[in-house]
Amino acid sequence: MSITVIGAGKTGRGFIGRLLAESEKKILFIDKDAALVGAMNAKKQYRIAFFGGKRPDFTISDYAAVTWDQVEKIEDELILVSVCGPNLPDVGAMLKSRLDPQKHYYIITAENSSKPAKVLRETIGMENVSVSESTVFCTTIESDGLNISSENYPYLQCDADLLEGYMPDVKAIRPVGEFGNFLTRKLFTYNAASCVIAYLGWLRGYTDYGEAANDPEILTLLDRSYAATNKALCKEFGYEEKDQAEFAALSKIKFTDRTIADTVARNAREPQRKLGAAERVIGPLLLLHKYGKDTSVLEMTAAAMLLYDNEGEDKWRAIKAEKSAAEILTEIGGVPADHPCFARIMGYYNDFAKK
Repeated sequence: MSITVIGAGKTGRGFIGRLLAESEKKILFIDKDAALVGAMNAKKQYRIAFFGGKRPDFTISDYAAVTWDQVEKIEDELILVSVCGPNLPDVGAMLKSRLDPQKHYYIITAENSSKPAKVLRETIGMENVSVSESTVFCTTIESDGLNISSENYPYLQCDADLLEGYMPDVKAIRPVGEFGNFLTRKLFTYNAASCVIAYLGWLRGYTDYGEAANDPEILTLLDRSYAATNKALCKEFGYEEKDQAEFAALSKIKFTDRTIADTVARNAREPQRKLGAAERVIGPLLLLHKYGKDTSVLEMTAAAMLLYDNEGEDKWRAIKAEKSAAEILTEIGGVPADHPCFARIMGYYNDFAKK
């Protein structure tokens, strides 16, 4: 039995396709792009190259590709959906008419959009379908022809509760219980680290994200923040220290990879959102404070966010024109003026502003 992948774009064939092929699974790709489907069937294979040559190229050939009009019924019990969020309702409608009501299906979305499983589940509206969702960490870039350049990320973590006890027969697909906590873990590990690099990198005059991530001083601060965050997350959610350390290490590998083209501005955009009380800097900062861990790096990062300025950040500039940094920290960041972290953040802010 094969596994169906809906969406043969860079994530579908470059990340999901690779994970399935590494488990020696035959893949049925379904895509609305007839030209892409035709090219995949004509070429009969495509290649994944890994950023920085971290591992040998990987060739995928055990697949078939079809468009929706070539599909009467889907036989595979496991379906992975890798399409942009706005396309999920259309995919749901296509699936609804092609799923056997006498068979149980398990669907996992592989798209970092808002509540994708809920959107797809409601569109399909069938009792015999369990819809879970995953978080995609792997960066993929379309290369020549069908080939893909990719980060060597090894897993697809998905919501175990929504799979209702089903365990996919794919070693790289990892169902995770209490997925909401996992998303917090991702926010406080990956997204927080990204902010440390972006905003402290901006302070140091970097525009290239990879260069900022490899600055020796920023790396030292990043490691310090990881160490504190790892301990706090393990205490809060009961993660194993080794597992959380690996999770953080994978994020560091991603961020410090100079072959992934990225900018400081892209990672620092919309500070008014990222500075929110439950978001990626203040959220972990308050968690670290709760457990008595080192909050200094995230305090520096919050201070740098308050100073941040860049062309195109009109909403942020409007907020800064109306409110003081202290007011923003309290009203947007949710840090009360009498909180111990407040004074330290404002201290860093004043120090940075003098430079």
